[in-house]
Amino acid sequence: MHRYLRAVGFSNIQKREEVEALARFACECYQTEETAVNAEGEDYSERRKEFAEHMGLLVRGTYDDNDKYWMDYCIPYFTGNVERLYEDLEIERHAEKESYSGLCDDINLGASLIFYLQNVTEYFNKKRYGRSEKNVARVALSGLSVEGKILFPVYQKMPVMSEIKASQERKKMLQAARDGDEDAIENLTLEDMDTYTMISKRIENEDILSIVMSHFMPCGVECDQYNVMGDILNVELRENNQTKEKIYVMTIEANGIILDVCINQQDLVGEPAVGRRFRGIIWLQGLVHFEEKW
Repeated sequence: MHRYLRAVGFSNIQKREEVEALARFACECYQTEETAVNAEGEDYSERRKEFAEHMGLLVRGTYDDNDKYWMDYCIPYFTGNVERLYEDLEIERHAEKESYSGLCDDINLGASLIFYLQNVTEYFNKKRYGRSEKNVARVALSGLSVEGKILFPVYQKMPVMSEIKASQERKKMLQAARDGDEDAIENLTLEDMDTYTMISKRIENEDILSIVMSHFMPCGVECDQYNVMGDILNVELRENNQTKEKIYVMTIEANGIILDVCINQQDLVGEPAVGRRFRGIIWLQGLVHFEEKW
């Protein structure tokens, strides 16, 4: 059973037979379908069955020579509304099946961001014309979560111009460090050491969650899962139209990255509200809108 099924309202699915029946239902009663030709020359298909707004099940499979559909696998999906432009997006295939991850450098993280690609067929259709594997694209990031907590906000004074300028300078320094600037790398290392020293002193008398206001860190061995903590910018409560389970959809900002996160009401500790913080583990997905020059 896919552990993130409960994130889109299927917490009652417990047995393998139930999972298979649900996948067959989504495959047969799909609402939209997109097709493309994959690397093996097969007619590859993505079928979507929506059970709440912008969330549901995604079925992937292929058509044989007799136009019969063969389902390969089924996963839960959730599509976010907030897009972000990336100029160096790369798409990589997974080894075990016909699925893909997106890889891009994010200046706010100072590291690579990896997400599970939702629209593989669109990637195939763009790739067929011999275009570059690395180019500009808009990505709508989203996260599915099965465990999360709501935290109270930390009091912050309004940022002064010197702090805003320092943040902008750090972003420039991160970009220079990625380009191989040794002075920038050394300055960033010294900054990190100063930050570590400051936190080590403050943690003796303060709670760590009052010092660290947000984070976006890889979690576990799977490269597209992250431990995030960020401010809640918007909250919606949606309902799975089949199971009637309630699902919270929150727009959060963590380390300068804005994305939508969905979580089953049963799996969230606390009451979400704008201004509070969400902390949890997410499976990061991305819907990529490829630019014309892709």
